[in-house]
Amino acid sequence: MWFTTVSISDNELARRLKHEGIRAGEIIAYRAWRVMAPGWFRDGDDRLHSVFMQDYVWHPDEPASGDVRTHGIYSFRNVIRSNHQCGYTSVTVMGGSLLFGKIKIWGEVVEHEAGYRSEFAKIMSLDFGDPELLEKFRKIYRVNQVARV
Repeated sequence: MWFTTVSISDNELARRLKHEGIRAGEIIAYRAWRVMAPGWFRDGDDRLHSVFMQDYVWHPDEPASGDVRTHGIYSFRNVIRSNHQCGYTSVTVMGGSLLFGKIKIWGEVVEHEAGYRSEFAKIMSLDFGDPELLEKFRKIYRVNQVARV
């Protein structure tokens, strides 16, 4: 008696699975950060800050995080290059300049009309804003760095 086994490739198996509306993986999104300028009652620092959540600091070596049921990490679906594209009304917002760039988001994600609110985010690149600030913060956050040969 001979038995024949039929093997199904991983791709074929994936095609047969019913999609339940949930996808795993990272999403690329875009956002702005506030650079704190030194003032009368505060020192500047070498960290990027949330534009509206005044005390939220983005640290270079750890993902940003938030509870999507209250705030989460907000981001835009499309590239933003200026404060006018994302609805910010002045060049300096709450005492600092804005930098714009790309993030990857993951965890629990809520989709909105213009973008997302996510549980986690990590800065991938800093792309638009004051050239001197871009250079400074690209080094601090180790993004947009070209390897030297």
